[in-house]
Amino acid sequence: MELWIPITIFAAFCQNLRTAMQKHLKGKLGTTGATFVRFGYGVPFAIVYAAILHFVFDYPLPTPGATLLIAGALGGLAQILGTFLLVYLFSFRNFAVGTAYSKTEPIQAALFGSVVLGEHVSPIVAICIVIGIIGVVVISLARAPLTLSAIRTSLVGRPALIGLASAAFFGASAVAYRTASLSLEGTGVPMQAAYALVYATLFQTFAMSAWMVWREPDELRASLREWRSAVWVGASGVAGSVGWFTAMTLQNVAYVRALAQIELVFTFLASWLVFKEVIVRSEIIGCVFIVAAVVGIILLG
Repeated sequence: MELWIPITIFAAFCQNLRTAMQKHLKGKLGTTGATFVRFGYGVPFAIVYAAILHFVFDYPLPTPGATLLIAGALGGLAQILGTFLLVYLFSFRNFAVGTAYSKTEPIQAALFGSVVLGEHVSPIVAICIVIGIIGVVVISLARAPLTLSAIRTSLVGRPALIGLASAAFFGASAVAYRTASLSLEGTGVPMQAAYALVYATLFQTFAMSAWMVWREPDELRASLREWRSAVWVGASGVAGSVGWFTAMTLQNVAYVRALAQIELVFTFLASWLVFKEVIVRSEIIGCVFIVAAVVGIILLG
């Protein structure tokens, strides 16, 4: 088994854990606060990880260049927007389905990767993209009557558009992060990933802190009050990010984000066991379509 596969599965599990805790915090914080804790409380963990690689495992520190600074910043901004929209989406649908909307990310990441990195998208991958879109529509129609109005709403309704926009930002951030990580030379893959992660997380923390001081100071204070819960969001978020950055340094973004759809399994288990939410058959069928699409990308792309 190639190393990027277990790393990606680990990252997907950590991401699911972090999202579940963010949803819990959403009841105590607003959307901005729940988004901020992922980055703000993750910075110390990211720095400690990079320090361990350098001082314990003797990985040399790379020399940052313009590509890291620009691509890392763009990836950081895109991830902030994607996270904000995903947390906001919890207000519209239940936990499992809200997350499922964002699962078009690998499909969109494949398109971004083709444009930005020149990664080829074959005809079979295009078919997988269509299958994935069908899955999103099935999920969005799961609790609605099968009418022309319902179909139109599933395609252009507010929750659907928010979910698709969230996926687009996450897909763009993944491509930007891969670009940033690959630009670092003179060290090993773990340090490439860790260094890019530290820069991106610091950038995100400063950007969101400045915004919240200016526009939402109450949210910033609330985020600090909830530090006991927020620190676990930061820890699990960074653990997942370490996995994502490392896997995306080893393998192209579309493949990594496609395999990451195993998170859907973790999501539905969390919805059923933790949040006691009822999942209807149509939602499961829709997720099967999405999983089939991303598995096709892995095996046939």
